[in-house]
Amino acid sequence: MALSEDFLFSEDLHPIDVVEHLAEAHDWDFDRVTEDQIAMTVEGQWRTYSITLAWSAQDETLRLISTFEMDPPSERMAELHDLLNRANDMCWTGAFTYWREQRLMVWRYGLLLAGGQGATADQIDRLIGAAVVASERFYPAFQLACWGDQSPEEAMKVAIAEAYGRA
Repeated sequence: MALSEDFLFSEDLHPIDVVEHLAEAHDWDFDRVTEDQIAMTVEGQWRTYSITLAWSAQDETLRLISTFEMDPPSERMAELHDLLNRANDMCWTGAFTYWREQRLMVWRYGLLLAGGQGATADQIDRLIGAAVVASERFYPAFQLACWGDQSPEEAMKVAIAEAYGRA
């Protein structure tokens, strides 16, 4: 049975309720922070990712933020920013940014559900999966550029093929 089958006849379901159901189905650790926000951890091959989804009724957007700790040497920040631009050029469904003060690499995406649209469990599952896949794909490149003394161009060669795994 597909994860979305439980929700076929429930159009008014809150998006965070759907996320909570997915987290339970995948056996992810999660915390329903508020009615409109949930935080969870998802294990990847390279890292454990902290993922937060928040619903904004005002602009009808489901926001996803996935983070992992990263504290590159200050002398490699120019290379990291170059690499972030290169990685983002290869991403269609989200973008990376680096939050220096928090020492976090961040993947962000917003799913617009304007006009009262609802998100299906399959859509949200793919949204979370895409965040993990993108992070897994580019994580080795971030490491090589920041600690392996490779140029961003050289580091990107390990991220040419998409990573495969499970979220």
